[in-house]
Amino acid sequence: MSNLSFLPVLWPLFTGIILIFMAKKIKLQRWISVFSSLIGIALSSFLVFSVHSQGILTLGVGSWEAPFGIVIVADMLASLLVLTTNIIGLAILLHSFHSIGAEREANYYYPVFQFLLIGVNGSFLTGDLFNLFVFFEVMLMASYVLLVLGGTKIQLRESLKYIIVNVLSSSFFVIMVAYLYSILGTLNMAQISQRIAEVNQPAILTVIAIGFLIVFGLKGAIFPLFQWLPGSYYAPPIPVMALFGALLTKVGIYSIFRTYTLMFYHDQDFTHAILAWLAILTILIGAIGALAYWDVKKIIIYNIIIAVGVIIFGISVMNEQGLTGSILYIIHDMLIKAALFLLIGIMIKISCSDDLRNMGGLIKPYPALAWTFFIAALSLAGIPPFSGFAGKLLILQGAAQKGDYLGMAVVLLSSLIVLYSVMKIFMYGFWGTPKADYRLHGAAVHKMLIPAVILVAISILFGVGTESMYPFVSQAADTLLNPDIYIKAVLKE
Repeated sequence: MSNLSFLPVLWPLFTGIILIFMAKKIKLQRWISVFSSLIGIALSSFLVFSVHSQGILTLGVGSWEAPFGIVIVADMLASLLVLTTNIIGLAILLHSFHSIGAEREANYYYPVFQFLLIGVNGSFLTGDLFNLFVFFEVMLMASYVLLVLGGTKIQLRESLKYIIVNVLSSSFFVIMVAYLYSILGTLNMAQISQRIAEVNQPAILTVIAIGFLIVFGLKGAIFPLFQWLPGSYYAPPIPVMALFGALLTKVGIYSIFRTYTLMFYHDQDFTHAILAWLAILTILIGAIGALAYWDVKKIIIYNIIIAVGVIIFGISVMNEQGLTGSILYIIHDMLIKAALFLLIGIMIKISCSDDLRNMGGLIKPYPALAWTFFIAALSLAGIPPFSGFAGKLLILQGAAQKGDYLGMAVVLLSSLIVLYSVMKIFMYGFWGTPKADYRLHGAAVHKMLIPAVILVAISILFGVGTESMYPFVSQAADTLLNPDIYIKAVLKE
């Protein structure tokens, strides 16, 4: 059963290698990719239920047991995020068939798509800090290719900035790993947690904790390390933008989840207080951007930054309600952000513009698109009973329990700003008089709309069925709150 934990990484690797040898058979690549995604969803669903019933699953790669070898660890948090990743991957693949374009498809789009999933799933499942760096690099190398695929001027310009930022971040990551190893003599995350407790958290470990926050904060776009994100995510085509917006920042957030609950939790008055302030500032910066722009892509991109701040704030609270709320919210945000990017992509294709002032009147010719967007907008803002409500409510309860009323106020304010920003898209994009003669055939719109409808439907089920999901999410939060559960599972103590 423990071998199951590595299949979500091996399966897309196997698929990607096969697709490389089918470069000229685009239709076959499409259906192999869809089949692979369906298998990936089945495997990750089975993984979630296995972890729920049996506890954390671990696999020592090459039969080397922890802490001497690389270990793959499937706890409930990692398993839920892997399942969400595979669902989003399938939806974006289906949308890509009608939107990415033949030129990009012919230049290894589908193999590189699979390689990005390897990096994302591997980052969630690894129990080794250096291996986390390796999977980060796999993910980033795939994202470099997807970012430049097509070779437009804006893609080439923004890819240069994106690569420079990530090369610097990766270099700093290696430095932090080296410093930590020099002090503790291990890179296994469970054993790191043990040894940090044994050395009584000297000042150098607090410095290293902040160093890792810089590394993961840069990848997760936390204030003040977010400047690269709006331009880099704006440049690629909509399916790639949806993939980046739903998954890449979440890997950085997950790394903060893992390290700040398992490894760097001994000096919370300092480290988690910094985390809380950065989260608040991240929310505020994202809110300013979401209010400032008329460009639909920029509005949703800055809503990514708001969500990053909300999730990080829940982690900083470091109690059961805060962590449970953050887990619910990260799953919700991954689903609904992917759906919103796909939906605004359809709006842009119809109106041939990403400026709201050039849209209008879309609801009459495309009512299904309009009402799907409306439901997604309510969910993003956390309106009950949709998926964003329960997570945000628990984060607020956690903040109240801790007495962080400033953070509570900022999170509540962000909900109003998020609602205003997405309702602005709905009002100006779908109501009023059409600014152009919309000629895109309804059948073409429906083909692109189906994947977004699937994601919104899953999001609705996630919101309405929060009570059913709660045992899984609660199990994930228990592991974060009680590092001994993770340590005993990995080190077999």
